[in-house]
Amino acid sequence: MKLERLRLADLPQILLIEEDLFGAERWTEGMFRNELDAGHYYLVARRGEEVLGYGGLAVFGQVEAWINNLAVRRDAQRRGVGRALLSALLAEAARRSVTRVLLEVAADNGPAQKLYAKFGFETVGVRRGYYQPSNTDALVMRRDAKEVGETLTGGDTVTGGEAVTGGEAVAGGDAPEGGSGGGPVP
Repeated sequence: MKLERLRLADLPQILLIEEDLFGAERWTEGMFRNELDAGHYYLVARRGEEVLGYGGLAVFGQVEAWINNLAVRRDAQRRGVGRALLSALLAEAARRSVTRVLLEVAADNGPAQKLYAKFGFETVGVRRGYYQPSNTDALVMRRDAKEVGETLTGGDTVTGGEAVTGGEAVAGGDAPEGGSGGGPVP
């Protein structure tokens, strides 16, 4: 598995993943294009030309960054893909000296919450009815600077586009079975 910057050519595969995982709450092509046009940092995990998952980070100065989404294709879940993407997004935040990273995760998505907690995220708020049309609450989770620069646990490394991982992955994105999102509902 390799982690690479998201390309526009990846969008058709990403939109299929969005449809499968999130249905009516999926992000649209326009939403992804807006994220890329705004210069946000997006990665894909791929095996060959096949997209296994993706994640995005929006950085606002050195104060704050949001993980806007994190999604892993169903048949690639629980294989370390989500963990590798999250590790790489946090490494980018640390590289930019960001003091806190935030994300939103569906309140009923225990596996994603568990993954984020393993990376030092703590729940700091609730957004009632955030995910539409399901009206599912979102938990706002935060990881402060003292954790941002820490070495990852579990032997994960991301170097030269290669991700060597172990552990669990997560169905990601902004829906009841999704991972996280700091922007519009996908």
